[in-house]
Amino acid sequence: MKTNLKPMTVAELKVVRTSDLGAFLDAGTGNTSDDILLHKTQQTADVAIGEVVKVFLYLDPKKRLTASMRVPKMREGQIARLKIINVTSEGAFVDAGAERGIFMPFAEMRGRPKVGEVVWAKLYSDKSGRLAVTMKVSDEIRRASKPAVNVKRGDTVKGAVFNIIDAGAFVFSEERYIVFIARKEMPRELRIGEVVEARVTYVREDGRLDASLRHAKENALNPDAERIFAYMTAHGGEMPFHDKTPPQTIAAVFKLSKAAFKRAVGHLYSERRIDKTDGGFKVVDDEPKRG
Repeated sequence: MKTNLKPMTVAELKVVRTSDLGAFLDAGTGNTSDDILLHKTQQTADVAIGEVVKVFLYLDPKKRLTASMRVPKMREGQIARLKIINVTSEGAFVDAGAERGIFMPFAEMRGRPKVGEVVWAKLYSDKSGRLAVTMKVSDEIRRASKPAVNVKRGDTVKGAVFNIIDAGAFVFSEERYIVFIARKEMPRELRIGEVVEARVTYVREDGRLDASLRHAKENALNPDAERIFAYMTAHGGEMPFHDKTPPQTIAAVFKLSKAAFKRAVGHLYSERRIDKTDGGFKVVDDEPKRG
């Protein structure tokens, strides 16, 4: 007999009787007083006695087990962008399409989402068998992602932040690309779930992208950076100049001020086009490694 029916679960139950209020479902206890009400307002289609219906179980204001045919729109293990509809001292409730919000414990959060925010989340069953939600979806997003194709440096990608670590933020783009934005490329602190548009700065061999939220300085910085990069390319991919090089030397070689030189070198370095050496910089030939 079904004696383990709990709130915040989905069950398939038989209609045993009807009334003006709606239909009553067999709770499986052998006691008709335990029958579960499926109110007319919670029916998405007509039901008949003897029919088995799939319902979402929850507690009504009087703490009675109640049923609704509005079940979650996603299956267990699936991920989706879900809206935070309430925050409590123990966690938050998210809208998964069911009659009531699904609980997300604090331990399953990334950051502290606020009411109205939309976050990547996964539906799962907790140890007691109740449906719950977690924001720990990195593995699922990795499996759902695909390598970037026909993407080049300077292109724009749009997506939602699904994880933030000390080094930066990870974004899942609309094209299902995984995009990393380093902390130095974030002019402000991001929030989990926030949708951002970023400029691609590097296409990695595995098809993932590095990107920046900072604007490129087309009118001055890029020409200066390209001048320095062209010099390095013409001189074996290296240059013996750095931030300690005298301004007079920089001006003689590049026709740039020391400040403009440092900005341009910093730009090339942030885009991982050059790397430091003991005596200056060199052109990066292979994919950079991140620990």
